[in-house]
Amino acid sequence: MSSMTFLPSRQSMQRWSIPALTALFGLLPAWWAFPQGVGFWRSWAIFSGWLASGLLLASLLLMIREPRLAGLLGGLQRMYLWHHHAGVLAYLLLLTHPLALAADGWQHSPHRAWLAISPWQGGATIATGWLALLLMMAGLALAFAHRIPYELWRRLHHLLSASTLAGAAHLLLLGLPQPLLWLPALAIGFLLWRFLRADRGLGARPYVVDRVARLSGTVMEVTLRPLGEALHPNGGQFLLAAFGEGIHYHGCREYHPFTVERTAANGAIVLAIKSLGDCTGALQDLEPGVAVRLQGPFGNFLDREPQGPGLWIAGGIGITPFLSVLQRRTLRYPVRLFYLYRSGADAPYLAELEALAGNCPLLHIECIETGADNPDLEALLPAPADLRGVECHICGPAPMAMSAAVHLRRRGVAPERIHFEQFDFR
Repeated sequence: MSSMTFLPSRQSMQRWSIPALTALFGLLPAWWAFPQGVGFWRSWAIFSGWLASGLLLASLLLMIREPRLAGLLGGLQRMYLWHHHAGVLAYLLLLTHPLALAADGWQHSPHRAWLAISPWQGGATIATGWLALLLMMAGLALAFAHRIPYELWRRLHHLLSASTLAGAAHLLLLGLPQPLLWLPALAIGFLLWRFLRADRGLGARPYVVDRVARLSGTVMEVTLRPLGEALHPNGGQFLLAAFGEGIHYHGCREYHPFTVERTAANGAIVLAIKSLGDCTGALQDLEPGVAVRLQGPFGNFLDREPQGPGLWIAGGIGITPFLSVLQRRTLRYPVRLFYLYRSGADAPYLAELEALAGNCPLLHIECIETGADNPDLEALLPAPADLRGVECHICGPAPMAMSAAVHLRRRGVAPERIHFEQFDFR
């Protein structure tokens, strides 16, 4: 009788990696410091404080932009989503921390309750705790303010970093036992890692703009030549690029995501950039010779060989990852691709897509000009019977992608068969 060993798949490990990591970071300090022999309210104050501290530490780890870490944890989009959720949950727990301390003191007298949380009479320990909480409150309020410009949002988001430093000072002033000193040490370490490697670009690779080609009135193709060791993105992956100054070009220097259209044998990388906002609009004046810093590659969109038929939905410049995959991979199963665009001027890859479809009998492409109106996805998408066992991939503007996902769910497509990546990292 033979025995079999069942190993978890990569997808299963990625699915559970972040929940397990978050639970470990949150529960380990709370379990170690769980109070004994004190009342309910003081017990909750201590427990909620340590649980929130652990969740904040997990949130800080999940904001680090490292390709290998993102690959292990299922991608930047998933990391940032859990970063947000862990941070909000930690904030809610921290709100109960001073209230529980006050409730514990209230059992003796109102004066003692006030002394337990007063920032003026409790010394630096309580003052730094309140400072951390108020900075976190301000930072999270701004995190939900999607209407402010991205650059301003990004700068104000540093309030959460200041909150973390104030929280670390609060813990140190409490007189941490030595086994728990790793908590503030790791928090500061994660902040420095993110600031130096990602924000300051020490983890980025140097490139230079080698060629700029205008594909349409709003879309340009940019070829980047490596100045050192080249990156090797797979089809459908994206890079974070920060463009420097040129002789005539003066654009944005912050990092923005761009899907890789294709790569060349000499390590050059080709990006398709559409004017969609302030930064991408300024990039339309890009010129050869401009220095570029690239981080990545990131993303697991279409990174696995399909095990059955596929439905691909592309909106505008969202055709780029599908085009990249079709250029580098031979299809083994039928794929139906819907390419939605407002006008022919916004669809520079029509001829190339038609050529690919002509050489691949498994690829069926439907190119649909929508005009200024939103596409009628209800009428466009296949019937429920035609979607059984189909893997669905969506790339395009966020409203279109979310709408397509909702329509597919209504047609009975399981959530795990609907894949899309968002580039809004707020």
